[in-house]
Formats: sequence, structure tokens, C-alpha cells
Amino acid sequence: MAGHSKWANIKHRKGAQDKKRAKQFTRAIKEITVAVKEGGGPDPESNPTLRNAISNAKGVNMPKDTIERAIKKASGADADNYESVTFEGYGPHGIAIFVECTTDNTNRTVASIRSIFSKNGGSLGTNGSLEFLFDKKGVFVLETTELELSTEELELELIDGGALEFERDEDLLRVYTEFTDFGKMSSKLEELSIEPKNAEVQRIPLNTTKLSVEQGTQILNLIDKFEDDDDVQNVYHTLEVTDELIESMEED
Repeated sequence: MAGHSKWANIKHRKGAQDKKRAKQFTRAIKEITVAVKEGGGPDPESNPTLRNAISNAKGVNMPKDTIERAIKKASGADADNYESVTFEGYGPHGIAIFVECTTDNTNRTVASIRSIFSKNGGSLGTNGSLEFLFDKKGVFVLETTELELSTEELELELIDGGALEFERDEDLLRVYTEFTDFGKMSSKLEELSIEPKNAEVQRIPLNTTKLSVEQGTQILNLIDKFEDDDDVQNVYHTLEVTDELIESMEED
């Protein structure tokens, strides 16, 4: 699990760059749109999926008026019709890659994802072929600087909400739950008046593969290509992100 978290931390740092902001906003707007249409309407008080989407949008510093416009548009007759699709395949060096997309044109998305795999030494597999390599977990990212509870008190409360594991990274606390306890933890955080910086279900690799820095960089560059695609929401992989690989990326 730690290897996956290191990659999440890298994405968090890279995501602060201006060139990533537009893509983050696009993803957040899609998440809001799907939440309104499938989660139970435009009122966050009665739609927990929308509450979570709004929280995630705030986590990437989306302005309040942009969030409100996204909700209003999603509620209208001319709202975009998105559907969620997933793709599974292998990159170079036997690294499994799981891609989650939200799209209004499945044919376009299939062609794009297949092209990225094939042009970068990978291959697209059949749906379900790699599902067993990942475990779905709820992942909540909290900013600890604004919390009033002590670390011990907070962790006890979160264990009561279904927390399985905690990971600290500077001022961030990452909390893992079972997939089935995602709603339970969301309710516990609301009870504690804690708004997570991010909350989502992630696919955590059960096992990871360690590669050389050169090979690992090749995989991360491939993942960047997926993430640059407008239809892609999340990318998961089985690469072990070592300290050496992190250092080499930070030097770039």
C-alpha cells in the first residue's frame, strides 16, 4: 500500500502546478455532473455523493461559483451525459495498469486508451482480466493542521468510523477503509465536522513490482500520458514507487 501512496503524494505535488489545474477542474466538474445525475439531484444535503464531489472540488481549489455553475448545469436539460468505463492492460516490464474514465463518447475513449497503450510498449486487455490484482479501498485525505483533536483522539474516532490504516505525509493524513465502509467514514467525518481534502474509492495494488529508475520513469511517463487524456479520471498501477524513483522525478 505504501508504494501506491508515494505515487499519490507525487501526484499531489505535481497537481499543484498550474498546468495541471485545468485538468483537475475538468475531472471535478465531471464528478459533480455524475453525482447530480446519478446520486440523487442537485441538493448536497440529500445527496451524499454530491457532497463528496463538492469536497473534492474544493480540495483542488475550485472556486465556489464554478462549483455552483457545474451543479446548475448538471441539473439542466442540456447537461452532458457521461458514463463511467474502465480499461485494463499491461505497460512495459509487466506492470499492470487500470484506467478509470468518465466519457460522453465511448468510441473515442476506447480508441484513445488503446492508442496510448500500443504506442508506449503496452497492450490493452479484456475487462476483468486485472481486477484481481487490485483491492478497492476508501481513501480519505485530511489536512491535520486545522484539526482540533489530538492524533490519538482522532485516530480512535476514525477507527470507530471504519479506518483500517493511517499514513502521514507532512501535514496530510491518509485514512484507508474497506470499500464497503466508505459511507460510514464519510458520516463519521461529518459528525466530527471534518471536511476531507479528498475522498474517493481507489484501487490499491495487492502486490507491486520494483523496477530500475530508468524503467520506472518509463512507466510513470506512460501514466502521465493516460492522465493527460481528458476522459481519464484515475490511473492505478502495480509499479513500486521507490525513493530513488521519487528523487529522480523531483530532479526533473
